[in-house]
Amino acid sequence: MAADSEEREEDGSQETVSSGNILETFTESKETRALIVSLRDVCEELVSREVCTQRFIVIMDTYQEQPHLLDQHLEWMLELLLEIVRDKTSPPVLIHLGFKFLYIISKVRGYKIFLRLFPHEVVDVHPVLEMISLQNPADHETWETRYMLLLWLSMTCLIPFDLSRLDGNLSVEGGQIRRSTMDHILEIAKSYLLVSDKARDSAAVLVSKFITRLDVRQKRMDDFLDWCLATLSKASYLTIEGTIAMDGVLQALAQLFKHGKREDCLPYAATVLNALDNCKLCDSNQTVLRKLGVKLVQRLGLTFLKPKVADWRYQRGSRSLAANLLQTSTSIQDSAMASSSDDGDEEYDIPEEIENVVEQLLVGLKDKDTIVRWSAAKGIGRLTGRLPKELADDVVGSVLDCFSFQETNNAWHGGCLALAELGRRGLLLPSRLPDVVPVILKALVYDEKRGACSVGSNVRDAACYVCWAFARAYDPLEMKPFVNLIANALIIAAIFDRDVNCRRAASAAFQENVGRQGTFPHGIDILTTADYFAVGNRANCFLNISVFVAGFPEYTTSMINHLLEMKINHWDIVIRELSTKALHNLTPVAPEYMTESVLPRLLPLATGSDLHTRHGAILACAEITHALYKLAAQKNRSVSDYLDSDALSGLIATHQRLQERQLYRGLGGELMRPAVCCLIEKLSLSKIPDPGSAAVADWQHLINDCLKSLHLFSSAARQKIKEAAVSALSALCNAFYQGPAGEVDPVTQDDIITYYIAQLQSAEEMTRCGFALSLGALPKFMLRSRLQQVLEGLKKVTTVSGKDVRFAESRRDALKAMSQVCQSVGVDAAGSPSEVVCRDNVTLIYNTMLNCMNDYTTDSRGDVGAWVREAAMASVLDVTLLLVKTAPDLVAEDICQRMMCSVAQQAAEKIDRFRAHAGSVFLTLLHQNDPPVPHIPHRAELEGIFDRSQADSLNWNAPSQAFPRITQLLALSTYRYYVLMGLTVSVGGLTESTVRYSAQSLFEYLRSIQRDTRAMEAFSKTLLQLFRDNQRNDRVSIPLLKMLDQMLANGCFDLFAQDENHPFASELLALCIEEIKRSKDVQKLRSSTTVFCGLIQFPGEIRKKVLVQLLLLVSHPFPVVRKSTASEVYEMLITYDDIIDPEVLDEVMTVLSDTSWDADLTLVREQRNYLCDLLKMPKPTLVPKLPQS
Repeated sequence: MAADSEEREEDGSQETVSSGNILETFTESKETRALIVSLRDVCEELVSREVCTQRFIVIMDTYQEQPHLLDQHLEWMLELLLEIVRDKTSPPVLIHLGFKFLYIISKVRGYKIFLRLFPHEVVDVHPVLEMISLQNPADHETWETRYMLLLWLSMTCLIPFDLSRLDGNLSVEGGQIRRSTMDHILEIAKSYLLVSDKARDSAAVLVSKFITRLDVRQKRMDDFLDWCLATLSKASYLTIEGTIAMDGVLQALAQLFKHGKREDCLPYAATVLNALDNCKLCDSNQTVLRKLGVKLVQRLGLTFLKPKVADWRYQRGSRSLAANLLQTSTSIQDSAMASSSDDGDEEYDIPEEIENVVEQLLVGLKDKDTIVRWSAAKGIGRLTGRLPKELADDVVGSVLDCFSFQETNNAWHGGCLALAELGRRGLLLPSRLPDVVPVILKALVYDEKRGACSVGSNVRDAACYVCWAFARAYDPLEMKPFVNLIANALIIAAIFDRDVNCRRAASAAFQENVGRQGTFPHGIDILTTADYFAVGNRANCFLNISVFVAGFPEYTTSMINHLLEMKINHWDIVIRELSTKALHNLTPVAPEYMTESVLPRLLPLATGSDLHTRHGAILACAEITHALYKLAAQKNRSVSDYLDSDALSGLIATHQRLQERQLYRGLGGELMRPAVCCLIEKLSLSKIPDPGSAAVADWQHLINDCLKSLHLFSSAARQKIKEAAVSALSALCNAFYQGPAGEVDPVTQDDIITYYIAQLQSAEEMTRCGFALSLGALPKFMLRSRLQQVLEGLKKVTTVSGKDVRFAESRRDALKAMSQVCQSVGVDAAGSPSEVVCRDNVTLIYNTMLNCMNDYTTDSRGDVGAWVREAAMASVLDVTLLLVKTAPDLVAEDICQRMMCSVAQQAAEKIDRFRAHAGSVFLTLLHQNDPPVPHIPHRAELEGIFDRSQADSLNWNAPSQAFPRITQLLALSTYRYYVLMGLTVSVGGLTESTVRYSAQSLFEYLRSIQRDTRAMEAFSKTLLQLFRDNQRNDRVSIPLLKMLDQMLANGCFDLFAQDENHPFASELLALCIEEIKRSKDVQKLRSSTTVFCGLIQFPGEIRKKVLVQLLLLVSHPFPVVRKSTASEVYEMLITYDDIIDPEVLDEVMTVLSDTSWDADLTLVREQRNYLCDLLKMPKPTLVPKLPQS
């Protein structure tokens, strides 16, 4: 629970349940055995070795969370692998591979468990020592071997014989003395304590096992500790080598003082502590060194103190939950009191070094890294358990000092960890709970702002851990005075905390308290709703779970107060907005409390000085007022029955007060404007009593100012301000501009409509967007007699002209507004064009929307026209469905044909998201029933291609599913041109998957009509017409050239290639020549080259014309074009070697391949002219430029 986590599940999506901890046995045992046995066969081949290793890693990693399942299989795996490494005939690669597998197993199961299985007979000592002596510590690829050998050596050191018995006679010939086994092992341990890889860790384990032997301790412990202290004094944490050396030595000392007997280590403890102080590790930036320093300090402290269990510690009956359930709480309490009142502390002197140790551990609690704080907290817990009661209470007091607001979040976090350890060990007596619980309640909501964010999630997480630990440590009677406080704090954290890990930690702590204490109000009922997985979604917590929990009166007030005091002023705007919506949902639970207590506190905050508080308070006032209105409406009462005159006047005057203080200006205005617009909307929806014409006019002015000034705000704030202003306008009109009979004041209507239409031609795009959407949001009575004027104004916005061609967003919003206006006014075929959608204005509406289907505007943001096309498709669909339901005869045949063809074109284009939208619109129109859309061309054929039963399963986003269907529309004459237009940009595009599947589908269609002359003629005619219509339109022409290249290369026009001088080839050649005339687009020129080379397959006079173009391009001014053309021509002559005289073919090929085509243009033209001579083609001549008149 003590790890920080990012919020991951805030989009409302259903959470995937973890699949961990569901395994029952080691199911891959046979495969694992086979992998180990196969090591001898695969070790020499790199790929096989890697495959085998990776598979073994995958199998082992599966059991990371349940490593105990491996226990009964560890022995045979170890035997198989040791058999390999002990075999003298095994090559070094195989031995290293065997040790690598051993390391993988030990990593998953943990070396402490795996270590016990290593053979540790006397006969194993020298072989292991010999193997590790042969290792090269500098070989970074075999560190697993050294790591496992050191662990194995640490086990062999446990033999119950004096190591001198293994040495025999140490003297050799020449008077030299052999090194003893003891010295040999010690040298190895020392050398590997200073290496930079993981073997350093196993060397520390070796030291702890080896030095603590009786014989080694007597002979070598002094020397080893001297070496350690000397190494520490010489090393510096400022260098890499010094850091590595200090790391190894500190690990060794920590392990040594952990596993050594107290009486053996005590004489050296003070010296080691003094040397450690001199190292000043607390000043180091190395987290590992500080952590090891804290670890060693606590081990030294435990060495100074006698190993005893404090008689004064608190004990909650049996440690078994089942045993506890068999006892009554009274008997448990009696035993606990008896234990705590027994003052049987044995009097003995506490060494003075303990004060230094405790001080260092308390400093460690405030360290900047969690791992150091956690180690210090465990040290505090272990040490306190050996101190007398009075001194232990002093330690607790020192820990509580960490919870001062002068301390950093690190100190609070460390203090929480320490309190949890003390409570878990029974060292925090019940008498201290009145001091501790208030501190923990503060920690559960600790949130300290730092710049644009805050710190404290780890503190709240650790506070939940404290509550979890207390649930297990204390008897329910001890916790009874604090139950309501802790229950409320935990449920608030579980529901309203910003971070998912804190919410889950609080939920787990709440669940533990419910199970262990059994005194939490409605605990079981709450847990069924607010469990570990349910609290994963933040929006669900704020908006749904909170309402359920607030239904229990013990939690209602505290939850509302928490939102009011801690969340509506939160630094994160998302939390503020969710909190205000939560207050809206909680209002029906406690309406009186909201009106009598919450709103009077919010109104002053709504005009206060703090920006975040002001923003949250305004939104909260709006939401609570609207919730009260809904509650009153259910009882056929007015909102004024809940709100007194002071509250209503305060709400109405909020805008005026903010304006007087000029709080709409600057960056703060980006928050204030949407918040006050929301307040206006909610007050309007709540039908508050007459606020006065001046207030309504002020509100209208604010809305207009927000819409007109959108371009002055940051891009992030624009959308929210625009949406809030548009929503506020709609609500304001409905509430205050409509008379009792549904009429509207003509002056007000004229002022608003005229002003808004005029703003549609603003020079600022965002202003156009805002006023367009506002026109779309106007209610029907505001549009009465002005509809035609509004439609004309919106049409002008959608028209692309020179100055506003980049205003794609305004065109998009104008289309949305036009659709909304149509929905608002309704349809009457015989009605007036100024009142409703009718026969006289339906053509204008459709032409506006369908014209926008061809908006392909691009700028630095990319294809921004796609936003317009998407809005046009959505608007066409909405309007068509509206007409079909009320007046289907208004959907004319020509309009329907144009609409279906335009949507089909979009459904064949390259952008997945927009293709999917177009496909969805197309199928909705096709499959519309009761009544169906009239005049759809080729309806029967379309329903055969897009079967109703498969419509939902068709994924238009996937090119592999969309293009095979859409290309079938090429067989339908009405759709052929438009679908081919869409396919052109897809086949000639850049996205690999789109190009592959679109081209594949197109070629399959063309293969299906290869023998049908009429179908091929129709297709080629459409293709040429498409080329003519888009001459010099690079968006289409360049992809078209790429598509033609692929079609020619795949033999799609073999039917025409059988006829000499077929007109299709001639027309295509002429179009290509015209397309590249005077072009400087390298991409277009290179694409045309490949098309020319493909056209060479057509027999007749066209071949000479193609060769002329290729000879021109081979001497083009651009070197890259010359080189690519020469390469393409070379490949063409290899494929079609019959198009030139065989006698000169070799020479032509030689010139093409040997000439440096990116050389000087004069030299290139000489080679080009030589090629013309060989091919008997006229040489191109330079045309002099005419002087400009």
